[in-house]
Amino acid sequence: MPNTGQTAPKQRHWFKLDNAATIFPGQNTQRWSNIFRFSVVLDREVKPDLLERALEETLARFPCFDVRIRRGFFWYYFEKNGAAAPPVMPDIKNPCYRIRFNENRRFLFRVYYRHNRISVDFYHALCDGYGASRFICTLAARYLNLDGIHTGAGGAVLDTASQASEGEMEDSFERYASSKAKLRRFNGFAYHAKGTRLPHHTLHLTTGFMPLDRVSAVAKSSGVTITEYTAAVLLDIMLRKQALEQRKTKRVSIQIPVNLRNHFPSQTLRNFVLCMNIGIDPMLGDYTFEEILRAVKLGVRTENDPKRLNALMSANRRLQTNPLMRALPLALKKAGIGVHFRISGEQSTSVLLTNFGKVELPAGMRGHVESLIFASGPGILNGARWGAVSCGNVFALTCSNVYRETDIEKAVFTHFIRAGVPVRVESNKN
Repeated sequence: MPNTGQTAPKQRHWFKLDNAATIFPGQNTQRWSNIFRFSVVLDREVKPDLLERALEETLARFPCFDVRIRRGFFWYYFEKNGAAAPPVMPDIKNPCYRIRFNENRRFLFRVYYRHNRISVDFYHALCDGYGASRFICTLAARYLNLDGIHTGAGGAVLDTASQASEGEMEDSFERYASSKAKLRRFNGFAYHAKGTRLPHHTLHLTTGFMPLDRVSAVAKSSGVTITEYTAAVLLDIMLRKQALEQRKTKRVSIQIPVNLRNHFPSQTLRNFVLCMNIGIDPMLGDYTFEEILRAVKLGVRTENDPKRLNALMSANRRLQTNPLMRALPLALKKAGIGVHFRISGEQSTSVLLTNFGKVELPAGMRGHVESLIFASGPGILNGARWGAVSCGNVFALTCSNVYRETDIEKAVFTHFIRAGVPVRVESNKN
């Protein structure tokens, strides 16, 4: 790994949850647990014994993942786990199911394999998609090394012979939150699609694999990014679905996470992400797809501004450091966080889209990775959430759906096909 000038981290037996992570343990219930999945599809069958060795060597490079969560009197906190690496397991039919803190040797991630695929389910308190991508890509590279392929390091692959830096361990919210501005935090109640809910902790994952250059060309021809184009597709489908249901008309909005590392120089492998909320009000009239595109483009470029993001980051930080909040026992904090989430969390957004962007791999690894897949765990009200990631020339767009109905997925992929983008669809439904 290149010399970044960062010092090696101090040996820590425990450390605080970062600002974003503090909300997740209080939301970890039978109904919902904030889990997401990253998968690497290789050009070869995965051997479990090699994967176990690769996991042990990778975990040693990621001390902020070698933790368990503990309950204090005022806050949850992380403590060095000290146990052997978690077992690698054959993949399951219910990915992203609830995390239980006393299972899986108390680790906050689970590693699976199936044929030529390695998948890791991550608890969001541990990291965001950036840290997760570094972990699973390094794990896949180490697996290939043990299988006789020299991949090298670089991009999303960290050198397992090097030590973690202090910057990889930091709470970057604490470091960069500095704004005194106050922004509105609740955007109003939004429309939510309904359906026939699957049994508890059951999830259908449907992925559309598309040529990245074709998707990019379609978005570019409309003057928008891939994220903006996909967001407009989802908003268009939600608007039409609401109109067909003939329920009370509500604002339709999409939540889009922003990687703050693009605005603030941070190497942290923990959470450093905020969400922007982009909406369309159908009470103003009917919208063409071109009008939705323009609204999304304007909204994203207004919200994705370092000063606005710092103001939101700082507001969240002030809530955590408020003397009254700090003095409350954890039981009361947990109850308050649960109420706040039910009122202002999913209530204000119709659908979530996480586009992780393009993941770069070292040259020696590229020919052995067919694709990456990013899947967001489902919400309570947002039963269908979307995750996207690009690797090489493959754009993988995944719907995580807790409903039996698949009309939303079909509508999204049909839109891309009609726009001239070939789509290969894969699902765990059957």
